[in-house]
Amino acid sequence: MKRKTTPDLITKTGRMMDGLRFYTETVESGRLSPQAFFEAGEAEFAGRRFYWENREKTRKMAGIGHAARLTSTDGDARFEDIRTQWQRLCSVIVKEEGDQSPVLFGGFSFDPENRRKSEWESFPAALFVVPQIQLVEKDGRTFVSINLISEEEAVAADFDRLRLIRDRLIHEAQVKEREPAVKPDVSRLQEYAKQDYLRAVEGVRDGIREGGPEKVVIARSIGLDFETPVRHSEVLEHLSAEQQESYLFGLESGEGFFFGATPERLVKMEGGRGLTACVAGSIRRGKTAEEDRLLGEGLLKDPKNREEHQFVVQMIGDVFRSFCSEVRIPAGPRLLKVRDIQHLFTPVEGTPNAGTDLLDLVQALHPTPALGGTPRDEALRMIRENEKMDRGFYGAPIGWMDTDGDGEFAVAIRSGLLKGDRAHLYAGGGIVAGSVPEEEYEETWVKFRPMMRALGGVLHG
Repeated sequence: MKRKTTPDLITKTGRMMDGLRFYTETVESGRLSPQAFFEAGEAEFAGRRFYWENREKTRKMAGIGHAARLTSTDGDARFEDIRTQWQRLCSVIVKEEGDQSPVLFGGFSFDPENRRKSEWESFPAALFVVPQIQLVEKDGRTFVSINLISEEEAVAADFDRLRLIRDRLIHEAQVKEREPAVKPDVSRLQEYAKQDYLRAVEGVRDGIREGGPEKVVIARSIGLDFETPVRHSEVLEHLSAEQQESYLFGLESGEGFFFGATPERLVKMEGGRGLTACVAGSIRRGKTAEEDRLLGEGLLKDPKNREEHQFVVQMIGDVFRSFCSEVRIPAGPRLLKVRDIQHLFTPVEGTPNAGTDLLDLVQALHPTPALGGTPRDEALRMIRENEKMDRGFYGAPIGWMDTDGDGEFAVAIRSGLLKGDRAHLYAGGGIVAGSVPEEEYEETWVKFRPMMRALGGVLHG
């Protein structure tokens, strides 16, 4: 009888397959570039890879192939769908004491109720993958794991096949000379519906002044066309070099590659601690250190930005007080500076209550007022009514969790979706009663800069 292994864990009846086993095996490699490892998987595993670096650069990960692909199209139940599927896998894991914990990586769409036809057709409301080959770099050491999910107990032949693939990827990543990454040639920059965006900002602002929600985030997108298809590994290489104070992520789904360099953590769970960050209110970087300092000081004193930031602090603080004990929140924000922009930043920390897992916090926090608005439901209604696009995974949670319950999610801003020779980039801003449409429009160009630079685009202004 032919052994059956499959990444499709849900049967046509909607039930998890019985008899599954989740096998994993880890080896420690020498020095190995996670980006080179990601690139090594391109020929055989294009469309089935992911990449992650945390902001501190203490953890980097690359995933090659799919041992499992967990999805949900049910907007109301998508967090629970993913949790149920992942818990089922965690309950049947087979590993030795020295093996690393397998990782589940992926994300959720910003608003599953958005029904607009768009470029996001290959990204369902929730998409997560367990890689066949998993690289994790942490604490100065690099571990490469094989993950195999099967209905059969006799998996020796399948493991042998994966070991050969693992060894080939390690060898190529360590030995093959990589050509310097060259930025693509942009043939066209297309700005979508500028006037629609300005009208949306004006309409939302006026609605706020007339007693509507306190804040609503309105986003827009632009398009870049290239002379030739763009390699995903080269995009990551440019982002890694240019956005060293940010999370770096990339997730392939078919022909689509969602990527970005975001400064914003949504939530992290590690060793029984929960951590998050309030990031809202922004201004450009200065051309000199003195100008940069003055801009930062101005941001800290600006009433509009402080008000916008306080909305986020209040909401995130309320969530953490609901799910955690010993919640700690500083009295005021400080500056978070990345290459192109500086933000108001307030860290929040707490001890999760018994029974609270990472997805509980992800679900409760998304979308924060920094990406949705406040009150949340009313702000989302105005976004649906006024935005002329589908955000897809832009502004939504993206990240990882492991079989030990640890993990981290970032907010997927400063991001884009690449398909061959075309990219869609996304940016937005918080609209409050004092917002000026043209100023909000100019601020989006500052937020487009990181992705445009990585893709060789011409910067506005």
